[in-house]
Amino acid sequence: MHAQPSPASGEPAQELAAPADWHTIDFISDLHLHDSAPETFLAWQRYMQQTPAQALFILGDLFEVWVGDDSFEGDSFEALCVQTLRKAAQRMDLFFICGNRDFLAGPDFGITCGLRRLGDPTVLDFAGQRWLLSHGDALCLADTEYQGFRALVRSPAWQQDFLGRPLATRRQMARELRERSDARRHSQLQSFDVDPIAAAAWLQAAGANCLIHGHTHRPAEHRLGESLRRVVLSDWDMRAAPARAEVLRIERATGAAVPTVRRVAAA
Repeated sequence: MHAQPSPASGEPAQELAAPADWHTIDFISDLHLHDSAPETFLAWQRYMQQTPAQALFILGDLFEVWVGDDSFEGDSFEALCVQTLRKAAQRMDLFFICGNRDFLAGPDFGITCGLRRLGDPTVLDFAGQRWLLSHGDALCLADTEYQGFRALVRSPAWQQDFLGRPLATRRQMARELRERSDARRHSQLQSFDVDPIAAAAWLQAAGANCLIHGHTHRPAEHRLGESLRRVVLSDWDMRAAPARAEVLRIERATGAAVPTVRRVAAA
């Protein structure tokens, strides 16, 4: 078995073997769900009810922000999202890799929603191929300021301090962090992308030939040498012109050696 070191933890990548009854699997990321964007939430809710996939992999930033597993209590917007996930989990397998916006989703989130938390990265063995799955932010190595912030907020000490604060305080802190992040992004002269050398090294170490990730909001396919590639997922925004709500779908083709990989509109 191949082992891919994770930059976040130093541990080998998690491995997941798809069961034989999976014929169609979907991948989404960067929906950034929040209560002030109801159009995107409704598009996602319809998709969750209608997709023909036997498994769905959410590769981070499902939520604009997640401030702790107590945020889905009562009649909150988060509670409505959790209800949607729980219903979908009754008819398909759900998997989640946290992103830079929802990295505080904890064990209670997974248990309540009926989904399985995966490490970043995770190797998926499906249709005779090994696919490397990640949110993607850990590979944006040139953004040294963000990588420093990422290391801080992923530390147990920071998370323990943050989660120990009242829910209202955490929501306010999250708003302030988000505003600073948005201001920084708009002021940057360049936006940072995944480091292709690091991405190729991940793939080679994992024994995979395709990296699937989100984070950058730049849907595309990139070649990383002769046999390696990375596929970037789209973000979702139903208020954009044109609206964005795209799913990457991989289907195990009957009688074919190579599975079908295509992008489909969710709404």
